[in-house]
Amino acid sequence: MPQFINEKETLVTDAIDGLLETSGGMLARLDGYPHIKVVCRADWDKSKVALISGGGSGHEPAHAGFVGEGMLTAAVCGEVFASPSVDAVLAGILAVTGPAGCLLIVKNYTGDRLNFGLAAERARAFGHKVSMVVVDDDIALPDLPQPRGVAGTLFVHKIAGALAQAGAGLEEVTKAAETAITHMASIGTSLDTCTVPGSAKEDRIAPGMAELGLGIHGEAGVQQVVFKNAKDAMDLVLEKLEPKIGSGPHVAILNNLGSTTPLEMSVLAHELATSPKAKNIKHMIGPAPLMTSLDMHGFSVSVLPVDDLNQAHLEASVGPAAWPGMNAVSEPAVRPLPDGLSPIKPIPSANPKTKAVLEQCCDLLIAAEAELNELDAKSGDGDTGSTLTTAAKALKGSLDRMPLADPTQLFRAVGEELSQTMGGSSGVILAIFFGAAGDACASGKPIPKALLAGLERISEVGGASKGDRTMIDALEPALQALPDGIANAAHAAREGANATASMGRAKAGRASYVPEENLIGHNDPGAEAVARLFEGLAKAM
Repeated sequence: MPQFINEKETLVTDAIDGLLETSGGMLARLDGYPHIKVVCRADWDKSKVALISGGGSGHEPAHAGFVGEGMLTAAVCGEVFASPSVDAVLAGILAVTGPAGCLLIVKNYTGDRLNFGLAAERARAFGHKVSMVVVDDDIALPDLPQPRGVAGTLFVHKIAGALAQAGAGLEEVTKAAETAITHMASIGTSLDTCTVPGSAKEDRIAPGMAELGLGIHGEAGVQQVVFKNAKDAMDLVLEKLEPKIGSGPHVAILNNLGSTTPLEMSVLAHELATSPKAKNIKHMIGPAPLMTSLDMHGFSVSVLPVDDLNQAHLEASVGPAAWPGMNAVSEPAVRPLPDGLSPIKPIPSANPKTKAVLEQCCDLLIAAEAELNELDAKSGDGDTGSTLTTAAKALKGSLDRMPLADPTQLFRAVGEELSQTMGGSSGVILAIFFGAAGDACASGKPIPKALLAGLERISEVGGASKGDRTMIDALEPALQALPDGIANAAHAAREGANATASMGRAKAGRASYVPEENLIGHNDPGAEAVARLFEGLAKAM
């Protein structure tokens, strides 16, 4: 898979230099490239306990992204998913450790334990005070004698960092780190494995499946399950964590494992905040990418009990921009709509024939969702079918509340409904269309002429007209032919929609940004939707 890198061999050093070049002078590195890659605070004076962490790269922003005031003093970076060497760790220790000593925060992997451990022994031989803690928060594999260290490591960085920043001694900092490690737990799930630069992607997780408990280096998890939705995925993670969540208040880290979009992460945050299994989670850190696994499409949750002491440490401000802070979990604040924006509720009235026609229109659009999305992908963002389906389902569900016996009020009510339920510019355009049609009906115009008045209004407001490769290319001829019967209207709409396939340039909508070769041979999706609507009505009638 193409990636924005130069050479695999210089990937980590290029990335470190990019971090330093944009740090505003707050970070520096040791002059040991390529074998020694150590990022450290540029303002460090060795008067306080130093915190050093690190490991393989590929987990950004961990670990170098958390070097700064209130967190790490230095990060020792290995190659992608590879432990740094003993010499690299020793260089980091010697560079930042003063009389107060240093604490090494190490994730529980054999290479990290050995290399950091031996470096600590050598640093002690130089007369330095060095402590080391090993993070083993992963609960995915309960029978594993040496649990892995994953995103819970960030709890240790933050708590120990706050204490060190406040001037605490090495023994106190180490004890706080050990206490946090004892009480924390983490587990993650993903829809895909990660892509290691220079290597083929492992297709271990089949489409439609998710893997629970996979490691941050792409190691296989404890089980694969059928993926349903965000709620189900979060529920499965919390089911594993629930025995680790005690009776008191807890904090959770909601960690993005790499390529999960911010939109998805917010949905997952909602599921975490509202799950009965997480009722004792009172604070949240994230959602944010903190301990990633390259481009893994997944998330992890880490939990830790909160008391007055560690809450103050977790809330303390820090220098690194990658740290999102800790916030209390609370109900969404909802305020009333301003005057004039609250929707006017129409007075319902019955008309079975009108209701049946509107239901049929909605069903026709819902049935065409996938094909319209596919068509829109040629010239837009592939969501025309979904947008129309969302609006059609909402409109269908509101019909019993509609003034079906009053065309004037019905057109206005339909426009109001679409303005609230249909996304993008389409909802606005159709709201204007039906609103103007309602105004024309109120002036005594018959329905066909009222609809033409609506069409004229959207052309004025939206700036599009026939020939601009929009839905108007099908809608205008259809409405012009409507007085001669629905069959003639359907024929005219189909001819208009098909004509858009030969239009190499769109003058309105997203298609106006698309090159000619993407448009030729494909009907405009809006015009196609109009044609299918009229054809379906003609067939039924």
